[in-house]
This record gives sequence, C-alpha cells and structure tokens, in this order.
Amino acid sequence: MGSKPDTKRRIVNHLKRVDGATATELAEAFGVTSTAVRQHLDDLVGSGLVQPSEAVGNGGRGRPAARWRLADGAETLFPDRHGDLTVELIQSIREALGEEALDAVIGSRSARQRDLYAAELDQAGTAVSIRAGRLAEMRSAEGYMAQVTGNEDGSLTLVEHHCPICEAASVCQALCRDELETFQALFEGQATVTREQHLLAGDQRCVYRINPSA
Repeated sequence: MGSKPDTKRRIVNHLKRVDGATATELAEAFGVTSTAVRQHLDDLVGSGLVQPSEAVGNGGRGRPAARWRLADGAETLFPDRHGDLTVELIQSIREALGEEALDAVIGSRSARQRDLYAAELDQAGTAVSIRAGRLAEMRSAEGYMAQVTGNEDGSLTLVEHHCPICEAASVCQALCRDELETFQALFEGQATVTREQHLLAGDQRCVYRINPSA
C-alpha cells in the first residue's frame, strides 16, 4: 500500500479502530468524496484487506449501504510481537524455574504435538509416503512451507522452507531437538528420520531424510 501514509492506509487504520464504517462515513472522516473512498475500498478488497459486512441504512437509490470492516489479511499490516513474547517467556521460565523446568514445558508441548500428528497420520494410512505427505500438509498449515519429494533410492525428503518459530528456537535448542524426535516417533518401526540440513546451523532451510525400513 506504499511506503508513506495514504488514503488506503488511513482507511485500514480507521477500520482497525471501529466496528465498521460505511463509505459515506469514511469519506466524511477523511474529507474526500464517497466515490474516491469506494475506489480505494475496491482496491483494498482486491488486496484481501477489507470486506463488506452487513448493510445498513440507505446507500442511495434504495440500496442499503455496506458497512466495511477489515479482512483477516489486514492483520499482517499491524505489529505482531508474538515471536518476541515467546522468547521472553522462554527466558523467564529459564531464569525463574531453571533449565529442567523449561525442558519439562517443551516436552509437554512436544507430546501434545506428537499426539496430534499421530492421530492425523494414522487416519491417512500406513504407507510411509502417504504419512509423510500428510505431515507436510500439517506443517505447511502451521507456516513451515513444507513439501515432500521422492528419491531414487526409495527414501523421501521432507523440506521445510520456513521456520515460524525460528526466534524461539534460537534461544531454546530443545525445540529443534524435540522436533526431530517427534518426526522419528511418528515413523517408528516404518522408517528412520534424520536431519540433513538445519536452518539454525546456517542452512537456508530444514531438510529431513525419511528412509523406509527394509
């Protein structure tokens, strides 16, 4: 939407502060015409940033006026410190309760994650390739941009192009340790899982080799 504040950004900021507004209300707030506001709203709809909600009153010529609000896509335009907060919580647990307590917290989180993955993979089937594909889908939904490819030797490569918890993992290596252990547990008795590339080790992505048992 540009590097400097413009009418589109002002509309987004205004809608962040209110439950919704009509084009007429927005025009009055910014001192521009309703026609200009509607053009901006059309552009913002195309960008996935705003959407119309319920219609209210009269929008002219008998048509109800749409009340506009932010779409989910607009959330990326506003500061998000969840990464910083996670790091602060990890450091606070470590300082207040010690490393063993932090390991226990990470272990509990990993156990819940492992159970969730296992339930989904068990529904997908027993074939290693199918289970790996389902795991990649779940990881992608969590923001890891994961994909699985097959290799000539019959093994599979699971690639995660992004790490949404990189900030937390950088101060708590147990997160990465438990991640590998989780993958190994999911394919126990079916395949071995090894990590071949690691983002925190300086690689551009995390890469796992899934080698089916003979």
